Amino acid sequence: MPHRTSHPPAPATSAQATLRVLATSDVHVNLRSYDYFADRPTTSGGLARIATLVRQQRRDADNSILVDNGDFLQGSLLGDYIAYERDKNDPAPHPAIAAMNRMSYDAVGLGNHEFNFGLDFLSKSLADARFPVLCSNVFSPPEAARHRTFEQTLMPPFTILTRDICCEGGSIEPLRIGIFSVLPTQMMIWDRRHVLGHVETHDIVETARTLVPKIRAEGADIVIALCHSGLGDADYRRNMEHAALPLAAVSGIDAMVCGHSHLQFPGPDHASSEHVNPNNGTICGTPAVMPGFGGNVLGQIDLNLLREGGIWRVKSHESQLLPTAVRGADHAPQALVEEDTEILACTEEAHKQTLTYLRRPVGAITRPVHSYFSLLGTDASVQMVTEAQKHHLAQLTKGTQWEGLPVLSAAAPFKTGGRGGPENYTYLPSGTLALGNLADLYVFPNMFRAVQVNGAQLAGWLERAAGVFQTITQSREDQMLLDPDFPSYNFDVIDGVTYQIDITRPPRFNERGRTANAGSERILNLCYNGAPVRANDKFLIATNSFRAGGGGDFPGAEGDTVVIRSDQTSRQIVLDYIQSGLVNDLQHREIWSFAPAGGAQLLFDTSPQARDHMEEIAQFSPEDLGDLENGFARLRLTL
Repeated sequence: MPHRTSHPPAPATSAQATLRVLATSDVHVNLRSYDYFADRPTTSGGLARIATLVRQQRRDADNSILVDNGDFLQGSLLGDYIAYERDKNDPAPHPAIAAMNRMSYDAVGLGNHEFNFGLDFLSKSLADARFPVLCSNVFSPPEAARHRTFEQTLMPPFTILTRDICCEGGSIEPLRIGIFSVLPTQMMIWDRRHVLGHVETHDIVETARTLVPKIRAEGADIVIALCHSGLGDADYRRNMEHAALPLAAVSGIDAMVCGHSHLQFPGPDHASSEHVNPNNGTICGTPAVMPGFGGNVLGQIDLNLLREGGIWRVKSHESQLLPTAVRGADHAPQALVEEDTEILACTEEAHKQTLTYLRRPVGAITRPVHSYFSLLGTDASVQMVTEAQKHHLAQLTKGTQWEGLPVLSAAAPFKTGGRGGPENYTYLPSGTLALGNLADLYVFPNMFRAVQVNGAQLAGWLERAAGVFQTITQSREDQMLLDPDFPSYNFDVIDGVTYQIDITRPPRFNERGRTANAGSERILNLCYNGAPVRANDKFLIATNSFRAGGGGDFPGAEGDTVVIRSDQTSRQIVLDYIQSGLVNDLQHREIWSFAPAGGAQLLFDTSPQARDHMEEIAQFSPEDLGDLENGFARLRLTL
């Protein structure tokens, strides 16, 4: 009798199935529900709560995958501790990687913040990953970017997951899921000290246009884009930082995970337009999610798939976000799920080490410092940073060609509510300061830089910052003061000069730094030592590596004006200043103020704790309008 070779059964001629895509993005090492800056537990966010949601959603789905869209290695004090303080020979895996291994991620893409601590740290951290780590538009060696040689990317440019999926009727069919990952090309500017000469980036959309057909040719039935980028404009331009919208229009992409901007999608964070449907969660008709930041929500896309003639296609879809908490009747966050005990266990040692690190005493201050009113005028939380930077720069210029130039200092308030919620403010009590307090004041691990600018660039720098305010009408009541799309970390205050901001005039630049009203001038009475600043005057500005390298697109800070580089972090410079005792001689000075606006009434949202400090803004005749449903306190101000 002839020998018969057994073969797997042929795939059914047609089949239907649902694939659940679960997604995180911008977790920023928020592994547990703990605010390390304030040194207290929280009731929302964190990967441990996300893990509980993931377990629930996996249980309720026949077929699912879990992906992450980047920015998972930087962003909390735990992440800083691992990068800067933990013994480099410690064999323990990075706690973020340990947690993601425990959650059985199927694929992970890199975000721009993965490069903040250098390529060696990135490589060492990823060595323990038990999932594919992807990055499609970062090439090594750098020249490979010109030819989009995908065999020479820093990380694999894509992966194809083969999954046997349960179909309607009970059959099991193979599905090949192609996944690729892209990030903003601006990473080369923001982290140039780590990446220049080692890697190069390529445009997000052009990368996808070349890569998606290649992934299809390799046998992928469907393609998912991990897009570490915000939605942005519909009109495509090369090297857009926020490029998700034109990326969604690239043929062959079946679903997208977006991020980077820390917003949520679907939902009210994005307005409805011809290309964006924030109700059903589509961008250019492509199903998408943008799962917030810090592990506050889990993204979920259910792809209802139909296979006919051997080809799978998306028949229908549903996108949604699953929150870890909601605000209760008292407007405080209330947890919807508990933290996963396995994630707590595998991050416990790093958590304990971080608490010891952040509780280390580093100095003292004689009065409380907060950021509740940082967007209303000069405040101590910003002035402490600007004074520390000026002091450091003055030491660096002694005996150099730069000695004698006017020294200015630029800093922005990092925590002013906004997308982070009503708990997202700096508060340093008087008395002993711990390292965690200092990190609360200066959140990011930037390096110190100094740039040389002329008076015209200085004025342009301030015009860019003044875009944080809406254009208001004189004498009109109840106008919102702040542009909700403008991040406070781009509201630079420049110490060493004085000026006014006229918000009755439109901003020269929009929230992304693009010229919106070319002839508009909001900055009035810009003076140095009481004399008007002239266009050709020369200044040194102390700032940080992000800003000096082009972060935020500020005139005078585009990477080519840097004259002094320090190997000190900005946070260390503030620490040295506090430990010197000079901080207690700090006298409040009015650096900037609003120009008169005819008694216009403005609405300003801040922390409920700001009520204890209302005397600081008496010049605005503040009226307390109570708490909003989102937990913020609303004030009415008269300008």
